[in-house]
Amino acid sequence: MALKRVCCMFYFIAFLWWSQWNGVFAYGAECRAATTSSRRRQLLERVSQVTASTFLLNQPSFALSPEEAEKAYDTYASTYNDLDGGQAASALGIETARAMLISQARGDVLEIGAGTGLNLDKYAADRITSLTLVDISPGMLREAEAKLAEAKILKSVPVKFIQADATSDLVRRFGTQSFDTVVDTFSLCVFGNEGTKRSLNEMRQVVKSTGRVLLLENSRSTNPLLGLYQDGTANVAAAVGGKGCVYNQDVGRLILESGMKIMKEEDYAVGLFRSYVCEARST
Repeated sequence: MALKRVCCMFYFIAFLWWSQWNGVFAYGAECRAATTSSRRRQLLERVSQVTASTFLLNQPSFALSPEEAEKAYDTYASTYNDLDGGQAASALGIETARAMLISQARGDVLEIGAGTGLNLDKYAADRITSLTLVDISPGMLREAEAKLAEAKILKSVPVKFIQADATSDLVRRFGTQSFDTVVDTFSLCVFGNEGTKRSLNEMRQVVKSTGRVLLLENSRSTNPLLGLYQDGTANVAAAVGGKGCVYNQDVGRLILESGMKIMKEEDYAVGLFRSYVCEARST
C-alpha cells in the first residue's frame, strides 16, 4: 500500500511538471510576449471563459479548429520534441508505451497526427510494407521528414508525408479498407470530443476489416486526486498553452461509440495515458 502511494505521488508530480510546462508556463510566456495591455486582456478573458465552462458547466469546451491547429502546430514544430519527447515524457513512461504500441504495426501503415516523427524509430522495418504519415501542419511534417533523412531509418520502407485533416480527409484521400494498421499517439485530445468522434470514424473506415487501429492517448486518471486535478485544469491548460490538448477525455467510450471493438487496453502512469488495440468492427 505504501509503495502504491509513493508511485501515485511520483506520477502526480511528473504529471504536474508535464502539464504545467505545457499549459501554465506556456501561458506565462505568452503573457510576457504580449506587448499591449489589450492583448493581455484578451488572454485573461480567454482563461476566464474556459475556466467558467470547466467549473460551472462541468463539460469540455475546448477544441482547436483545423485552421487553428494548422497554424498553432506550425509554430510549435521546431520545439515540439523538447516536451513530447523530453524528460517529462520519459518519466511518465510515454516513450516505453510508444515503443510497445508501435511495435505491433504491420503491413501498410497510416499514422495520423504524425507530428515531428516521434514514432519513426519505433516501427519495425521488417514488419511494415509502407508508412503514410499524415498531419494537418506542414511545419510538423517538414520536421518529421528531416528526422527520417538524418536518422537513416526505415530505408527499406516507402514513406509518404501528407498534409491532411484527420477528422475529415482520410476516407476522401485514401478510400475505405486501405491500410492494415492505423496509428495515432496523443492527437485525439486536440480534436475535442466531436472531432475525436469524426476522426475515429475515419480511421474505422480506412483500416481493413482484418486490420488494427493502435491508439495511445491522454485519459482521465484512475487516481481520484489526479482525476480531479485533470478535470479542473484540462480546458484551461489546453486553451492557454497546452497545444490544444484536453487531457481528460473518455477515449474508451468514444472508441466504442465509433463502432470499433477494443481488443486490448493498457493503463500507464495510473491511467494518465492509455493504449488501445482496436478492431474496425464491433461485431
